[in-house]
Amino acid sequence: MRKKSILLPFLLLLLHSPLFAQKQMERLNRGVVAVRSSAGQVYIGWRLFGTDPSNIAFNVYRGSVKVNPTPITNSTNYVDNTTANASYTVRPVLNGQEQAASESATVWAQQYLTIPIQPPAGGTTPDGVAYTYNANDCSTGDLDGDGQYDIVLKWDPSNSKDNSQSGYTGNVYLDAYKLNGTRLWRIDLGRNIRAGAHYTQFMVYDLDGDGRAELACKTADGTRDAAGAVIGDPNADYRNSSGYVLSGPEFLTIFNGQTGRIMATTDYLPARGTVSSWGDNYGNRVDRFIAAVAYLDGVRPSLIMGRGYYTRLVRVAWDWRNGQLTRRWTFDSNTSGNNGYAGQGNHQMTVGDVDGDGKDEICNGPSAINDNGTGLYVNGLGHGDALHMTDMDPDRPGQELWQCHETPSQYGVYGLEFRDARTGQPLWGVPATTDVGRAMAADIDPRYKGLEVWGASVGGVFTCKGVQISSSKPSVNFGIWWDGDLSRELLDGVNLDKWNYTSNNTTRLVTFSSFGAASNNGTKANPGLTADLLGDWREEVVLRSSDNTKLLLFTTVIPTSTRIYTLMHDPQYRVAVAWQNSAYNQPPHPGFYLGTGMAAPPSPNILLTGTPTGNNYTPLPPVKSPFPAQAPPVYPNPFAHTFTLNVKGDFNYVIYDQAGQMIEKGMATDQKTMGAQLGSGIYVIKVDGGTGPQTFKVIKQ
Repeated sequence: MRKKSILLPFLLLLLHSPLFAQKQMERLNRGVVAVRSSAGQVYIGWRLFGTDPSNIAFNVYRGSVKVNPTPITNSTNYVDNTTANASYTVRPVLNGQEQAASESATVWAQQYLTIPIQPPAGGTTPDGVAYTYNANDCSTGDLDGDGQYDIVLKWDPSNSKDNSQSGYTGNVYLDAYKLNGTRLWRIDLGRNIRAGAHYTQFMVYDLDGDGRAELACKTADGTRDAAGAVIGDPNADYRNSSGYVLSGPEFLTIFNGQTGRIMATTDYLPARGTVSSWGDNYGNRVDRFIAAVAYLDGVRPSLIMGRGYYTRLVRVAWDWRNGQLTRRWTFDSNTSGNNGYAGQGNHQMTVGDVDGDGKDEICNGPSAINDNGTGLYVNGLGHGDALHMTDMDPDRPGQELWQCHETPSQYGVYGLEFRDARTGQPLWGVPATTDVGRAMAADIDPRYKGLEVWGASVGGVFTCKGVQISSSKPSVNFGIWWDGDLSRELLDGVNLDKWNYTSNNTTRLVTFSSFGAASNNGTKANPGLTADLLGDWREEVVLRSSDNTKLLLFTTVIPTSTRIYTLMHDPQYRVAVAWQNSAYNQPPHPGFYLGTGMAAPPSPNILLTGTPTGNNYTPLPPVKSPFPAQAPPVYPNPFAHTFTLNVKGDFNYVIYDQAGQMIEKGMATDQKTMGAQLGSGIYVIKVDGGTGPQTFKVIKQ
């Protein structure tokens, strides 16, 4: 008994250490895309998973014909010289053995996929003004667990309003579409949710780890789910004569991503309370909402819902687990000790592990909240309209953050500021006296290691060290990895450009409007979505058609020799895709330096959820646990010093010793025979797709 009491605390500590805390993420298919790139060529791209062994290779098949002469090891794309329009699959190759084929992909005739969408019928507001609908922001998630991303689209009425503008708006609708245009559901948020960029922040993510994404957003009386179920009073109308909704109940609802049905509804926190306590009395600042997703426990995602940033700042963390919606914590600038956080927020939040403990922090802009809901830092430089966080300076430990500020003369000297993401300490900045409305960060100049940064109205292009390298600068909107090098290209409205660092100007790569595409949100000119949705690690862009009858999903057809796992298996990038639609849309960044001169990306410490699909290595049944659920088994080892671990399944496994050192890793394709390298002691095995780390004991006799 004494021996057990000593061992148990050690095991609990070991299993809850950052080493063994794996973030749950989507189990995807290979995302194979095949595009006719010229009269005699087809470009094929596919995903490398974050859990793939480093020695994995691939074969590409056109129908039943293998088109590559030797297994492909240095990229995840291939150009097939053919005029045929057959279906393509890829097959992993491990230790010389070809594995099961991926899903198949037919050849696109052009560089984009057309996704038909169905605009809601227009209407007339109480003051007699007619309105129609425009396709607006998008998000993505695997809604039905088939390994393929689906699209969730917000429909905005043509009379949507900024919070500062009075007037009635039409209802906001949320649609879910398969990539083939099949509409899965439609949710009507009702008359008591006002339309505009700051009112509806919709998070699409697998919040409970069942392999299917949920939808979460603010709701009200009259919200109607896809099956017709109504929240609260369907006849309630809380709009005042100026079109604002400043009374009546407010809710937070979790919807089933596959069906669009309500699964849970609770009171929205914080409640609006007295409208004027948020900074004005007519309804502008009280309804400034933002949202994000974060891995607060280092394992499972939590929902972060925010209200306010000009004055009072409140962030509430929610967990959706086993059909229950529970509040994890509330951070409120009105709470004693948090007063310095008032007014220290942005039009968005960014999320990442800034202190290296395996858990995510929430960056509001000039302030940040720790994973446990306590204040991490506030630097007091005030609100801004854009922020970017990643490893911008790979020569420094940790991540950096670049943002602009709206009132530098009130809070300090910086209009643009580059800082340490963990401490909030500015490293350098660009002075300004008036609002700097936008800021952008991307590696656009390969002569300098790290990201280049710039902003609107002041300064030029700077290195991550603060050295100005150009007085001219490109657009300050979106970045996108598109061509074959490691620099990031620039997306501004419907134009995709590359920065020419030798002449300090841009070269146009694609004009999406020539295909009938249009951008969103006026001068913000953002796409519906940018994300690594298909193919290799580079990004796709989703834009609406100018007539709002379809979404156009564009992908690159430029080969690259760079092999990186899908960015959607980098947790920081994946949650950035989720919060991209929040208020003023911002491009996603990974948690590592991605650019010229980069090191190999760190292997993501993730656990894939959901049911294995046909793209896995072997068509064996999934393993639930490598061991029985009861006490850890004991393996006597008297003679040959070998024993068998029952790790059957199409998964990777890793074995660690008591000090957390990796002993062995490989594919658990069948029963695993371990050898004499394991001395007596306690070991931990992690199996990708299992229920979690399991312990076992070895006794050498």
